[in-house]
Order: sequence, then structure tokens, then C-alpha cells
Amino acid sequence: MERTISTETLFKGRAVNLRVDTVEVSGGRRTTREIVDHGDCVAIIAIDDGGDVLLVRQFRHAVEGTLLEIPAGGIDPGEEPADCVRRELQEETGYFPGKVERLGGFYAAPGYCTEYLHLFLATDLKPSRLIAEDTDEIEVLRVSLEGAIRLVTTADICDAKSIAGLLTYYWKHVCPGQAREP
Repeated sequence: MERTISTETLFKGRAVNLRVDTVEVSGGRRTTREIVDHGDCVAIIAIDDGGDVLLVRQFRHAVEGTLLEIPAGGIDPGEEPADCVRRELQEETGYFPGKVERLGGFYAAPGYCTEYLHLFLATDLKPSRLIAEDTDEIEVLRVSLEGAIRLVTTADICDAKSIAGLLTYYWKHVCPGQAREP
């Protein structure tokens, strides 16, 4: 276990803050940890009435490329994760989910980032568009679940939240009888 001795904030931004923590590790030795503070987010497995998964294709500046992902987004202050699912899905795909079910969650990069992603299943989708300033370049695709899993194995889907989300959904809903305690 590490004990935080001090914290210095180096940068405060719109989406992230950067801090350096001085910590004491076992044996009393001190070292530093660089931490990206990022708010919680939702990641959404959206399944249409035909059983297809809704994916979004969008440019990601950080990796200088276009990625194929599950819909996701940041939780606004005071917003419940399930409400964020409804808003984000409308903004990114143009569909409102009639049913929202929590599947679990995970940390994005716990070695250096505080971001936690709440994973949800969204079904009973109805057309309903919310306009957001950064979603006009998003392309929505419908892919079979098997096709989406294949895109993971070929690295055409290569972001961690989409991989974790799709595999979690697949394991819980397609292979539930095979799940065993570790």
C-alpha cells in the first residue's frame, strides 16, 4: 500500500487535470506518481431489434486516426450514469434506449489515470436525435455481434473500452452457462 505525502497540480484542463503525487512506499522510500485526473464515463453496448451492435467510427486526434468504437462519453457533474447513457447514445447514434442495464465497469488505465468506465447495455432503441457540437463527424454502423467480435480479433476494433465492453457483453449474454468462478 502506498501513502500519499503531497500532491501538486501541474495542469487543469477542460477534460483532464495532471498532478504529481509524492508517495511513500514500503520500507519508507519516497517516489512520485504522475496522475491524469479524468471524470467517470459510460461505455455502451447498444443492440438494435435485429440483434446488431451499433458502433461509431470517428477520428481520434490523440492517435491521429479514425477508430471504430462502441458509443461512450463523459458523465456530467450531478448526472447519473444511466442518464448519461441515454444522452450519449442519442448524441452519438440518434437512438434513445428504452431499456438500460448495467453490465459492470472498469478503469481505463489505472497505472496513471483515475477514469472509471461504467459499462451498460442499451436496448429497445428508438430514433431520437440530440445534437451535440462534436458529433457531426461520427458515422454509425450496425454490425452483428459475431462480426463485432471478429473486428476485435483482427484489431479493427482496437480501443480498450470497446474490446472490454464487447467481450463482457458476449460472455454474459451469449455464454452465460459457461461462466465459472475463477
